[in-house]
Amino acid sequence: MESYGEKLTEVLARPDIPKRREAISLILHLGLPAVLAEVSTTVMQYIDTAMVGSLGANASAAIGVVQTTTWLLFGCCECAALGFSIQVAQFLGAGRDRAARNAACQGLVVCSAFSLVIAFVGMALSKSVPRWLGGPAGVLDDAAGYFFFMSAFMPVVMLQRYGALMLQCTGDMATPSIINVVSCFLDVVFNFLLIMPGAVHSLGGVSVFVPGAGMGVRGAAAGTGVATAAAAFPMLWFVFGRSGRLSLRRGASWTPGKPCLRSALVLSAPLFLERFVMNGAYIAQTIVVAPLGTIAVAANSIATTAESVCYMPGYGLSQAATTLVGQAFGSGRRDMAKAFGNYSALLGVLLMGAAGGMMWLLAPQVMAILSSDPAVSALGCSVLRIEAFAEPLYGAAMVIPGGLRGAGDTVAPSLINLGSMWAIRIPLMVLLAPRLGLVGIWSAMCIELNARGCLMLARLLRGRWLNRSSVTETH
Repeated sequence: MESYGEKLTEVLARPDIPKRREAISLILHLGLPAVLAEVSTTVMQYIDTAMVGSLGANASAAIGVVQTTTWLLFGCCECAALGFSIQVAQFLGAGRDRAARNAACQGLVVCSAFSLVIAFVGMALSKSVPRWLGGPAGVLDDAAGYFFFMSAFMPVVMLQRYGALMLQCTGDMATPSIINVVSCFLDVVFNFLLIMPGAVHSLGGVSVFVPGAGMGVRGAAAGTGVATAAAAFPMLWFVFGRSGRLSLRRGASWTPGKPCLRSALVLSAPLFLERFVMNGAYIAQTIVVAPLGTIAVAANSIATTAESVCYMPGYGLSQAATTLVGQAFGSGRRDMAKAFGNYSALLGVLLMGAAGGMMWLLAPQVMAILSSDPAVSALGCSVLRIEAFAEPLYGAAMVIPGGLRGAGDTVAPSLINLGSMWAIRIPLMVLLAPRLGLVGIWSAMCIELNARGCLMLARLLRGRWLNRSSVTETH
C-alpha cells in the first residue's frame, strides 16, 4: 500500500489537522490489511487447533501447558524489533530517510544475533519448562517436544516480524499482510503433512493416499516454523530491495552505532520488562489452571485460541496507530499525533466490541469446531461468553499502546499492563479458582481487562505523552 504511505507524507506536510472522516479513512486503510492478515492467521490457528484437538484432550493440553512460555519467546522478538522500528517511523516522518535506513540495517544485525540466543536458551530448557509449569504427567513429553521445535524456529520468527514492522513503518501495510496470508495457508498445508500420519482419503470416489509424518503436536510446531521461514525472506526482500525509502540501493550503514543502539535500548527496555513480567503473570495463570485437570487445561488453551478472533481489529489498528503517530511525532506534529491516537482508540473500542458480541453469540459453534471432546467444548463456551464483556475496553488496551509506542512512550503503558495484571488479575484468579474453577479464572481476566482499558484511556486523554522528545530531536 505504497500509495497510502505517500498519502501520509502528504498529510504530514499540511499545516492543518486532517478532518475526522479523512483521519479515520487513513487509519482504516492502513489498518485493514493488517486486520485481514490477522483474519487469515486466526482462521489458520483455528484449523491447527482443530487438527491437534482431533488427537484428543491430552494433545491440546500439551500445547496449553507451554503456550504462555512460547508467547514469551515471540514477545522477546517483538520487543527487540520495536526498539528499531519506532526509530525508523520517526525518522521517516521527519524526512530523514538515510537515518531510517541506517536504523533498519543496524537493527537487523542486532535482532538476528539476539534471536539466536533466544533459540538456544529455549531449546536447552525445553524438557524442563513443562515440568516447572506443573503440566499433567501424561502431556509432559509432547509439551517438551512442541516447545523445542518452537524455540528452534525463533530466528525466522524474528526475521518475519522485523520485516513486517519495517514495511509498516513506511505505510506499506498491504505487502506484509499478503505475505502473512500466504504463510498461513502454507502453515495449514505443512501442519496437515506433519501432524497427521499418512492415510488413504476418498476424493470424488477415488482413493488417494496422502502422506503424513504423524508427528502430532511436534508437527504443529514444525509446520508453523517452516511456514514462517517461507514468509521471512520475501518480507526482508521487500524491505531492503523494493521499498522506496528503505531500499539498500540508496545506501546504508550496517555497523551498529551508539546512538541507534542507545535509543533502541531506551525504547525496548520497558517493553522487555513488561513482556517478562506479563508472561510471568501468564505463566502464573497456567500454574493456577494446571491443577484443575486435563479438561480445564485443554478448554483454557482452545478458548484462548477461539478468543483471538476478537483481537483482529485491535492488532491491525494498533499497527496503524504506531505508524501514524510515529511519523506525525517524528515530523513535530504533536497535534496530528494526538488526533491519530484518539481516533484509533475510538475505532478499537467500537470494532472489538462488535467482535465480542459475535463471539458471545457463536461461542457454542466455535468450540464444537475446535474440540471433539464435549466436556472441553462446554467449558470453553462458558468462559468465552464471560470474556465477551471485556472486549470493548480491551480494544482500548490494545490500540492505545500502539499509538503511544509510536511517540516513544513505552514506560507508562508497560507499567499499566504490569500493575493491572499483578494487582488485579492474579490475586482475583487465586481467589476465584478454588471456588469457581476455570470460570473464576476467566471472570478475573474479564474484570482486569476492563480496568486496564480504563487506565489506558486515561493515559491517552491526559496527553502527557505528547511532551516527549522524538528520536529525531535527540539524534
